[in-house]
Amino acid sequence: MLSRIAESLFWIGRYIERSDGTARILDVHLQLLLEDPWIEEDLACRALLSVMGSDVPEGVELNRESVLSILAIDRAEPASIAYSLGAARENARRAREIVSTELWECLNTTRARMPRRVPTDKVHEFFGWVRERSALAVGIIESATS
Repeated sequence: MLSRIAESLFWIGRYIERSDGTARILDVHLQLLLEDPWIEEDLACRALLSVMGSDVPEGVELNRESVLSILAIDRAEPASIAYSLGAARENARRAREIVSTELWECLNTTRARMPRRVPTDKVHEFFGWVRERSALAVGIIESATS
């Protein structure tokens, strides 16, 4: 039982870190694509998907919107923000008897409020929201752990 709980607690932290890191990487990548007209968008998007460990679709032109949909809001893609937040919540559910009520509510609310679509003009705010929710969860964990 202790090993199951320890494993769940480890993965909660790992998935929260992954969602925060992915949000930061995507924010910088998408900003770079907007600012630099010389970057070939399809090639840069394929490289990012490859680095993030995601399957790179063949035969389709990739752009900012497709990368955002794959790495941010696709709940079935293991490299996505939505998947990481859902996995953190699932691990908290498995260790519910140990996880504090504040952390459970934070992860549950974050998962419930995860959008299924992010408008193009709200992308930066979405990444800020992910970073904020990740920081909140980490703060709750650090305040409750000796």
